[in-house]
Amino acid sequence: MTSEADALAAVLAKAGPCPVGRLPLLESLGRFSAGELWAHRPLPAFDNSAMDGYAVQAESCRAGARLRVMGEQPAGADRGLTISGGEAIRIFTGAPLPAGADAVIMQEDVMHEGEVIVAQCAAKPGEFIRHTGSDLAMGQKILARGEKIAPQTLALLASQGVREIEVNGVPRVAIVSTGDEMALPGQTPRAGEIFESNSFMLEALVIAAGAEITRREHCRDDLEEMTKTFRRGLQSDALIVSGGVSVGDHDLVKPALRDLGGEIDLWRVAIKPGKPFLFGRAGECCIFGLPGNPVSAFITFLKFVRPALLKMSGAAGESLGLRKVPARLATEVMNDGERPHYLRGHLDDGVFALTGRQESHALFGLSRANALLRVAGGEKFPVNAIVPVELLD
Repeated sequence: MTSEADALAAVLAKAGPCPVGRLPLLESLGRFSAGELWAHRPLPAFDNSAMDGYAVQAESCRAGARLRVMGEQPAGADRGLTISGGEAIRIFTGAPLPAGADAVIMQEDVMHEGEVIVAQCAAKPGEFIRHTGSDLAMGQKILARGEKIAPQTLALLASQGVREIEVNGVPRVAIVSTGDEMALPGQTPRAGEIFESNSFMLEALVIAAGAEITRREHCRDDLEEMTKTFRRGLQSDALIVSGGVSVGDHDLVKPALRDLGGEIDLWRVAIKPGKPFLFGRAGECCIFGLPGNPVSAFITFLKFVRPALLKMSGAAGESLGLRKVPARLATEVMNDGERPHYLRGHLDDGVFALTGRQESHALFGLSRANALLRVAGGEKFPVNAIVPVELLD
């Protein structure tokens, strides 16, 4: 049985990045940068006012000083104004600072007497001025390779006049659920049948990982039908199969994949829930075989499939895992087994409490969870212990 770390390493070693392409700025939202970018324009691009008020020379602007207003500089085109001691220029937020000025006094801090203002307080050099490059310097890195393009990233790139950007492509994913015991939505389950639900969960997880769904199908436990279904799925960058990867007489996934030239790199991982996890390749397509129990499928997707899809999308290494935060345990937890156990729970105001039954079939408890706690084999945590939990959000 392969360790969790070795299994993830094997998966990531075979998950290559998708082709790079250029996209208009807005269309790059949520994608991962294929290169690095540096600032070619400082922010601010020029000294400007942080307030509505008056541009002055601080030395001549003390409490009670009378300053003659020599003009007005609104935000926009620089009017090329200049001031000397004893003078002021009416100025507005974001407007370029007139030559000779070294401070701005707020409009609330002056009194008006015709074309003269009377300062109610002293101005300090540099006060209420946004200096050139104080936010972003020329040549400063603004985008790293593998960085996810967020809405605020778009604003920074647009501030540099960027119109399009090189990003990695997203993997195209096919999902196949298996099993004679499944009834599909709209059907009436017969005695002994259950509604198929894993493919809906998996499609949502794939979309949340930023990948693209090419097809979602269900097939019976029939080798010929399964082989035909898999052949269609292998035309994608990744094929995710739910169920049929254990050791039962009706577990036909491995024979069907081998009939199609698939190579199985690993099968069975030391993780709970989710031991019967399979990974391999057929040509350029990565193959993920997930257990049929919904919690097992959920955990193995997050631990192995999601990191692979993110790497294929061009994400940097540190972005592949779930985000961890410290939490205080509401109850004692322990793992009597040898495999690490991922417990499902709800994190609220820094406290982590288990949700429902911690069994591989227990879908209701999973539906209430927003975080995972990894408990190593033989490990025990007392109540109120501070532990790292992984966020499902």
